[in-house]
Amino acid sequence: MAIDTTDTLPDALDTPRLSTRDKLVLFVLCAAQFMVALDFSVLNVALPVLGTDLGMSRSALQWAVTAFALPSGGFLLLFGRVGDLFGRRRLFLAGLALFGAASVLATLAWDPASFLTGRALQGLGAAAIVPTGMSLLTTTFPEGPARDRALGISGTLLSLGFTVGMVAGGTLTDTFGWRSTMGLLSLFALIVLPLAPGLLPESRTPDRPRLDVPGAVTVTGALLALIYALSTAADHSFGRADVVITLIAGLLLLAAFVTVESRTAQPLVSLPMLRRRTVAWGNLGGLVTFSMMSTVVFVLTLYLQEVLHLSAFETGLVFGVQGVLSAVAGVYAPRVIGRYGPRRTLVGSLVGQGALIAALLGLGTGHWSVWLATAAVSLASMCHLGAIISYGITVTSGVPDEEQGLATGLVTSTQQVGITVGIPLLGVLATTSPDLLTGVHTVLALDAVLVLAAAVLVAVGLRVRSGAVETQSLGAR
Repeated sequence: MAIDTTDTLPDALDTPRLSTRDKLVLFVLCAAQFMVALDFSVLNVALPVLGTDLGMSRSALQWAVTAFALPSGGFLLLFGRVGDLFGRRRLFLAGLALFGAASVLATLAWDPASFLTGRALQGLGAAAIVPTGMSLLTTTFPEGPARDRALGISGTLLSLGFTVGMVAGGTLTDTFGWRSTMGLLSLFALIVLPLAPGLLPESRTPDRPRLDVPGAVTVTGALLALIYALSTAADHSFGRADVVITLIAGLLLLAAFVTVESRTAQPLVSLPMLRRRTVAWGNLGGLVTFSMMSTVVFVLTLYLQEVLHLSAFETGLVFGVQGVLSAVAGVYAPRVIGRYGPRRTLVGSLVGQGALIAALLGLGTGHWSVWLATAAVSLASMCHLGAIISYGITVTSGVPDEEQGLATGLVTSTQQVGITVGIPLLGVLATTSPDLLTGVHTVLALDAVLVLAAAVLVAVGLRVRSGAVETQSLGAR
């Protein structure tokens, strides 16, 4: 595709001013996204204490994570489409209410069953909040600098929420106990839910097509099966019978979903949309940046505590620096995207992320490695944040408002699957290695190669040309 260079740099660099109402709308949507991102990590360091308190075995503790991941990833595409058809604001509010109530249940849990029920309901609420929240954001803020700025803030808080969760989880658990991690999520829901009804506009497609039930059943079943298989494999390897069975079932259901969608008049996911270069290659970039960065965080957590023998608090400080620099990147990323365009920013961010992950191969057993780890992972996270924002803009730009739920559903499904698959596919190489440091180096080397390879593929797929400036119109096929 020939890239239009008619936009001048001053126009591209204009920073839009948001009205007070726009800022409040953005606050509500971003606070909800931050709350969900926080939930991904805030409980991790509390799991051993939680298991002792509720009488859960070590093998059962994985369900504290899996019970959330299954519904939150499995129902994203379905709820994104339901929001398109029946009202995004309505489903967003329902998701917030369910998430808040489920967080209260998890906080007050009296046995493993009640706790896991709360986690599963949190995941179901998150599956409604994330795609509808993103759709409300992209339909509220017009395509161009205003939307880029809004997506920049949202992407920053998404990345920051995961990091803050790791630091806050340890602090809250040590100070108030594991229940305070779930109580924090209840507090977020309590703050956001009363503000949302009066601020958020209703948004849906102008017509009311029928819901593609066969497509919804097959894709939801496929995502549930694949997320279960990958989540379980992270703790028990790919050799278990249930992992193999659900992995095969997930792939078969995914193939059935593609067949159903190709023959349905009103499909859940438009196959022509998936054939858009911006959607296909943008989501590939998003999948790689999420999966590979989550893997880096995982193996560095092991390395810092088990090789360098840092405490949980000291490890949290390392990732705290990462979070601060990610926030800085979120402020400047929209300006970079305005100057160079989202496609070139996505490719450049992937290159930077891969190169800085490769720098982590210099990690050793000396305490000087703490400084290398802190610097490299923090700078890599800045590039990662740039990739998150630019891939979201790339995928959703040029998509009609009536299909924004589908596009943002794909974006958020990519995020969820990316966070889920990286650790089982690569992280297990570190945990099963006889020498942890050697295993960490192996994972980091593969991680860097995959990110850099993805950068090349995305550059070719999006036809990014050096020396050109992109316009904000990315809808061309």
